[in-house]
Amino acid sequence: MTKKVFVLNGPNLNLLGTREPGIYGVTTLEGISEACKQEAEQLGLEIDFRQSNYEGDLVSWIQEAGAENAFVLINPAAYTHTSVALQDAIRAAQVTVIEVHLSNIHAREPFRQHSYVSPVAKGVIFGLGAQGYLLGLRALAAFATEEQNNGHKR
Repeated sequence: MTKKVFVLNGPNLNLLGTREPGIYGVTTLEGISEACKQEAEQLGLEIDFRQSNYEGDLVSWIQEAGAENAFVLINPAAYTHTSVALQDAIRAAQVTVIEVHLSNIHAREPFRQHSYVSPVAKGVIFGLGAQGYLLGLRALAAFATEEQNNGHKR
């Protein structure tokens, strides 16, 4: 059985490639999506790649992932630093989450160094650009194998 992964992207990530390329790189969100699809196929994962500028969409998608017993790879973008709602959704949905950031959030402004998502994430990847998404998918594939071998869903 193929494990599903929701790859969720927060506000302004639709502008990747043109938005502050010195910080976020030149890869577009479409480019990241294509790389994730290829990686997922090789790993035996099914991905559902989404982006929204609206916090409520992300909350609903996390809940949907929980209902489907899917994993979540999330770049919450600016909501990282502000959204108790995302943290609450992750807790309520009981999903396995990997948090990913293109930039090194700990080398940036002090307000960007706090994450509401990290305390409820299984792991956090930051500062590795678009490669962070692929590393997150590899980790989730390993967790899926572990689940399958242990005979339980979560």
